[in-house]
Amino acid sequence: MSMFTRKMRMLTAVVMESDKDSVVKALLEKGVMEFVHIGSLPADKMAKLSEHSSSVPKAVLTDMRVRVETLLKEGGVQLPEIGDNVLENLPPLDMETYRRTLDRLSLALQSIRDRQKVINQDINALEEIIRYGAEKKDDYLDLRVGVTTHGSSSDLLQRLEQIGGVFLFASKPFISLTLRRDSSRVTEVMDKFGWTESTDSEAQKSALSEAIGEAKAKTESFRLELEKLSEDARDRIRKVAQDLTAIWTNVRVHELCEHVESYFSYTRNTTLFSGWVPSEFSDDVSALVSRVTSGRCIIEWTDADEMPREEVPVEMSSPKILRPFERMVNNYSTPEYGSINPTPFTAVAYLCMFALMFADLGQGFILLLAGLIGTWIYKKNPEKKDGIISRYLCSLLIYLGPASMIGGLLFGSCFGFELIPPLWFPFDAVVEGEAVTGLVQDIYDILGITIKFGIVIIYLGLVLNWINLFRKKRFFELVFDKNGLVGGVMFSLGIWFAWGFVASGYKTFPSAPFFMPCLALCLVLLVVKGPLGAAIKARHGEKESIGSIVIDTVMDFLVEVLEIFSGFLSNTLSFMRVAGLGIAHASLMAAFYDMAAMPGNIVAQILIMILGNVLVIVLEGLSAGIQSLRLNYYEFFTKYFTGHGIAFEPVGLKSKSAD
Repeated sequence: MSMFTRKMRMLTAVVMESDKDSVVKALLEKGVMEFVHIGSLPADKMAKLSEHSSSVPKAVLTDMRVRVETLLKEGGVQLPEIGDNVLENLPPLDMETYRRTLDRLSLALQSIRDRQKVINQDINALEEIIRYGAEKKDDYLDLRVGVTTHGSSSDLLQRLEQIGGVFLFASKPFISLTLRRDSSRVTEVMDKFGWTESTDSEAQKSALSEAIGEAKAKTESFRLELEKLSEDARDRIRKVAQDLTAIWTNVRVHELCEHVESYFSYTRNTTLFSGWVPSEFSDDVSALVSRVTSGRCIIEWTDADEMPREEVPVEMSSPKILRPFERMVNNYSTPEYGSINPTPFTAVAYLCMFALMFADLGQGFILLLAGLIGTWIYKKNPEKKDGIISRYLCSLLIYLGPASMIGGLLFGSCFGFELIPPLWFPFDAVVEGEAVTGLVQDIYDILGITIKFGIVIIYLGLVLNWINLFRKKRFFELVFDKNGLVGGVMFSLGIWFAWGFVASGYKTFPSAPFFMPCLALCLVLLVVKGPLGAAIKARHGEKESIGSIVIDTVMDFLVEVLEIFSGFLSNTLSFMRVAGLGIAHASLMAAFYDMAAMPGNIVAQILIMILGNVLVIVLEGLSAGIQSLRLNYYEFFTKYFTGHGIAFEPVGLKSKSAD
C-alpha cells in the first residue's frame, strides 16, 4: 500500500488499422487502462483524424444487454463470468437473431405478466378494504346486502369483479363490499339487475366481518397465485438460460470493444488512441501492444507531472482489508491526484472514535456476529437486494465489532456489567460517580481524554496537509494558510495557553518568554500574506491597485485570525461529543439495569436486560457510527483533504459498466 495515490502515466499510441481489433481485445483482457478522447490531447498531437464509426451503435448494444440482464434476473439466473479466452473466438453479432429470441420469450411471458398485473391491482384494492375495516373507517367502504329481481347472479358477479371488491353470491342475501369511491359504478351495474337492499338487520351486522374475512382469504389466494406465476416465468426463462447467457456474453464483450473503440481516431491506414495507466503497468502495456502488433506501433508515454493535476485520474492503492473505509472516503469525494491516500488514516481515526463511544465487549461481539452473518447471507444470495443492514454496513460491522470489543476490554465493560478488570480504567464506574483510583476519576477527566484525542486528530490533519502542499510545491499556502505552518503554530500556542490555564485550576494564565514573540510573528506573517500574494500575482500579470491590496489585506487578516481562533477552538471542543456518546452509552445501560432490578420476576428482569441491550446496540451503535463519520468529515478531512480528483475507471472484461 502506498501512502499516496497511485502514480499514473498517459499512453499515446499509433497502430495499423489492421491491428486495431487485436489491440482492443488485448487491452480489454489486461483491463488496466482508462481511455481518453483524442480531442483532449495537446494540439501538437492532433492530426487529420476521423472518428470511429460502427455498424452497431453502442447504445443499441447497451439496450440489448440490459434487456437480457432483466430477463436473467427475473429467472433467478446469475450473470456469467466473462473468461479471458472469450476474446480468442468471439462470434460476430447477430442482432436480428437475438431480437427474435428475446421477442419470442417476451411474448411467452406476456400473458403471465398481464395476469400478474391484474392480480396486483386486485390485491391492492383488497388490502385497502381490509385496512379500512381494521381501522373502523366505514365511511370509506360501501357495504350492500340484498338480492336481485331479474337477471343472472353470475352475470352480475362478472361485471362487479371488473370494478374490484368482495362479492359473496353463493347464498342469499348477496353481499357486496367495495370502496366508497367506486359506489357510483357499483350502483350503475346493480340497477340493471334490479338490486333490492335487504331489510334483515342480522344479515347487515354480520355482512361486514364476513366480507372482510373473504377479502383476507382472497388476498392470500392471490398471493399464492402470484408465486406460482412467478415460478412459471422463472421456469420458462431457465429453459432458455443457456441461449440468454451466450447472447449476454457476446453482446457485453462487443459493447466493451465498442466502448474502447469510441475513443479511437483514424487516419487512412492507422489508428490512434490514448489513455491513463498505473505506472507499474506501463511496461506491461507497452510490451502487450508491441506483441499483438508485431512491433508495428508507435508508443509514447507522458508522465502525470507533465499534465494538469486536475486531469489525471486518481486511484487509491489501499489493500482489500481497508475497502470499507476507502468507500467512506469516496462517499465524501475523490482526493486530488498525488495527494496522501486518506484511507488508512480514516480507518484508524474512525475505529478509535467508535471504540471510545461504544466500548463494550459483549455488545461489540453482537455487532461482529451481525456483520459476519449478514456478509454470509449476501454472499450466499448475490442477487439479494440490500436490506436495512446493507452489504456495506455488514462489511463495516466486521471492523466496528472488534473495535468495540477492544474498548470494552480497556474499560472493563461487557453488556454494561463490570465482568472483567479494565485494562485502562472502569468507564461505567466513573460515569456512575463511584470512587475510583488512578488518573481518571471523574467525567471531567473523560472529557479531557477526548479533547486530547481531538488535538491529535486535528494536528495529524495539519501535518498531512503540509505534506500535500509540499508535494504540490505550493509553498505560499504551506507557510501562510490557516491550515499551513502559521495556523499550526497558532494552534500549538493556543493549546499551550489553554493547558496552562486549566492546570492552574482556572486561576492564572501561563507565561513564557516564547509565547508573545511567536504569536506576534504569526500575526505579522498573516499581515504580510496579502501584499506578498499581490506581488506574486503581479509577476503573473494580475496587477491590483494599492487601495484594493490594503483593504483585502485588512479584511483577510481579520477573517483569518477569527477563523484560526474560533475554528480550531470549535474543532477541538467538537471532540467532546466522543465523551458525550460514551457517557450516554454507560448511562443508558445503568438505567436499564436499574429498571430490571425493580420487578421481582426473574423472567421480567431478563427480558428488560435483553431489550435494553438491543435498544442500546441499535440506537447507540447508530449514533456512534454517525458521529464518528461526522468527526472524520468535518473536523479531520477539512484540514487536509482536497476533493478535486477524478476517479480512475479502467475498462476491462470485468468492468461493471462501460458508460
